[in-house]
Amino acid sequence: MKRRDFRLKAFTLTELLVVLVIIGILMLIALPNLMPLIAKTHSLEAQQALTTIQKLERSYHQMHVKYTGDLLELGFEPEKTIPEGGNAKYAIQITSADPTSFVARAVAVVDFDQDGVFNEWEIDHNGTLREIVKD
Repeated sequence: MKRRDFRLKAFTLTELLVVLVIIGILMLIALPNLMPLIAKTHSLEAQQALTTIQKLERSYHQMHVKYTGDLLELGFEPEKTIPEGGNAKYAIQITSADPTSFVARAVAVVDFDQDGVFNEWEIDHNGTLREIVKD
């Protein structure tokens, strides 16, 4: 009776570890180049929220002939920020509102590129969206 040796071809643990180390080194090289792109993607959250507030303020102004400084009065309930246990990376607030104009601001609660500068965006009653502080 012959005994057959059934050996499966596979990678050794050493080969797998070498591949993981190479992938890790490549990630460390690529990550600093990707940080501006990551910060830009996160800023879309602020831009969308501020654009929504501008549209809600415009509707509110047509009904009440004034702008409001209260987000809840507009019907906009901001998502909880990361420090509050939520997922939002920006704190949204209306910084000024009077019968003829308003200014809303989104301030990052996360330092995306770890340089100590927090991103800020602003929109006014005309819909002018601008980046106040670049991260």
